[in-house]
Amino acid sequence: MRPLLLPLLALTLPAADWPQLRGPHGAGLCPTCSPLPAEFSPTQNILWKTTLPEGKSSPILVAGRIFLTAAQGDDLLTLCLEQSTGKELWRRSIRAPQREAQHSLNHRAAPTPTTDGQNLYVFFADYGLLSYSLDGQPRWQLPLGPFNSQHGIVASPVYADGKLILVADQDTDAFILAVNTATGKVAWKVPREVINGYATPLIYRPAQGPVQVIAPGSYQLTAYALHTGKTLWFARGLTCQPKSAPVIAGDTLYFNGWTPGNDPGQQVDLPPFTEVAAAADANHDGKLAQSELPPPWQPTGSWRAVDLDRDGYMNEREWTFFRTRRAARNGAMAIQLGGSGDVTATHVRWRYEKSLPDVPAPLVLNDVVFLVRSGGIATTLHAKTGQVIKQGRLTGALEDYYSSPIAVGNKIYIASEHGKVVVLSAAGNWEILAIHDFDSDIYATPAVSEGRMYLRTKTTLYAIGARN
Repeated sequence: MRPLLLPLLALTLPAADWPQLRGPHGAGLCPTCSPLPAEFSPTQNILWKTTLPEGKSSPILVAGRIFLTAAQGDDLLTLCLEQSTGKELWRRSIRAPQREAQHSLNHRAAPTPTTDGQNLYVFFADYGLLSYSLDGQPRWQLPLGPFNSQHGIVASPVYADGKLILVADQDTDAFILAVNTATGKVAWKVPREVINGYATPLIYRPAQGPVQVIAPGSYQLTAYALHTGKTLWFARGLTCQPKSAPVIAGDTLYFNGWTPGNDPGQQVDLPPFTEVAAAADANHDGKLAQSELPPPWQPTGSWRAVDLDRDGYMNEREWTFFRTRRAARNGAMAIQLGGSGDVTATHVRWRYEKSLPDVPAPLVLNDVVFLVRSGGIATTLHAKTGQVIKQGRLTGALEDYYSSPIAVGNKIYIASEHGKVVVLSAAGNWEILAIHDFDSDIYATPAVSEGRMYLRTKTTLYAIGARN
């Protein structure tokens, strides 16, 4: 098998750093890390543990420090811990001026911070963007919102070349923006014709041409020029509410999208708005009340999910999104990087549409794509063809999964919602090597560095490593 190829970071970060969600390049890989101990638990091979305020953001690592976020009441917290001991070095609090609506699985401190190696960047949907020095000195603030999202804005910011990128996919007025990290001023802001989405974007550095920001959204994935916000290319075929994060391996981007009601065979062909309005708009006001729609055209979920502007009716834009959603198909995709404009027909190498994850991102290692679905189903695919290598149940951890998998050495680690850390062999024909029970909810993706894994549960951060 050929080695995994990854784009290079523009900034120089030590190999020990884990600067964003899923680490360098957002890939969930640490090829230079020392192996983790085979056995660990809340009481075994724990170097230290620290009690934390509640939050669901993942830890990041830089300059011997750990950064994460939390919330207590209306206080939004940014925390800095010493990596070697778990000692809290500083915390900063900002009062939330608003309370965003959110799903019960979401959290006010769900987005993961990021760093350029010199400074820290944090996003709270209840406030906006903030920057601190690594020593905790405030640098700037950029208030944002309020947002109009069914389940809450949750995408994490990403950094590249002096720009901080944030995607705010919401039901009305969605956008992607770039902030100058030296000043906190908006460098560019581009509207997105999407509805609520939850996927963190990815930075791509082609051998030639501009650095790109690749952002999944409703029904399509779009690449923007980092420094201008210009749309460079897009690929159609995504679901309505992407929650996963894309990953790049070699010359290919991999992405997984799943939304309830979009599995194969669940598609519904609804008529266009003009036809529906002619048949159902009894008062001819150009809008559709729920009482006007006959049963075959009724939404299967809540009316709030289709009434995007929350005025009690569906207009043409809202019906079009609803119609597109009912016809969409879930899928994991492999997209060849490059091209311009609509690359759907030319660059989508394969799709896979069964047993898909809801939130966990794909992990790509040694030409194998690893997927973990809620209910405890793991699938491996050939990275080049999308053909299934193995699919099986994670017996002993048949739970939902919201944390994304990471790989260290020849092992893959994935944490279930209720605290089972499953260890798999990093091979297409994977095997379960161990399951370690932390008896507490886990939503954060672990961070790894120098033979240690930093695992966040509901109330505790653990440093896991060999005791000797």
